[in-house]
Amino acid sequence: MRFGQERFAELDEQAKVEGWPPGWRMDHDAREANRQAVLSGRWTQDLWVFAYGSLIWDPAVYVEEYRRGFLPGWRRSFCMRLEGGRGSHARPGLMAALDQGGQCDGVVFRVAAELVDQETKFMWRREMFAGSYCPVFLEVMTPQGPVDALTFVMDQTNCRYMPNLDEKEAARIIAAAEGGLGSNFDYLQSLVRHLEELGIHDADMVRLHGLACTYRV
Repeated sequence: MRFGQERFAELDEQAKVEGWPPGWRMDHDAREANRQAVLSGRWTQDLWVFAYGSLIWDPAVYVEEYRRGFLPGWRRSFCMRLEGGRGSHARPGLMAALDQGGQCDGVVFRVAAELVDQETKFMWRREMFAGSYCPVFLEVMTPQGPVDALTFVMDQTNCRYMPNLDEKEAARIIAAAEGGLGSNFDYLQSLVRHLEELGIHDADMVRLHGLACTYRV
């Protein structure tokens, strides 16, 4: 998931063919302005990033160090509607995001200060592609002490936000959705597997995966 600016032209053409409306993705200038604002005053420091989904196994940036991380006050949740990638207009899927309440176990990784500007350009193209997240700095607990980590949380004002979605309905959606990057179910299954490999037990994700298995055709 590491791609350059030129990839957007290909995706824009594909969007026209598929009938996506104007504004289907975040504007380049708006995305860059967001990156500059969020990282203001941090360009000469190492950057910690909290990973709770696919950033765990595919950060797509140069990483200096990994640690286990624990984030209080936020939970891993499939609360973002997905109409591309692992979903479509006809069968939208769901993407994992951080929603308020609860707690989340994951990892934090460190990007060296001299690479922060270069690597966050790739990170923003990926995470802020559609502008559905709010990038914020939150205190994440690690075995070596707390770190101030960049964290992409769900933007609750975004039209893709689906709060309080019934678990069974979420499982049905995930079981059926598929897009250009593959099936929504495969993403959930990969998430559960990678969490287990790290010794992280997320009961909500395990239960959601079990339900989604029962709805698979």
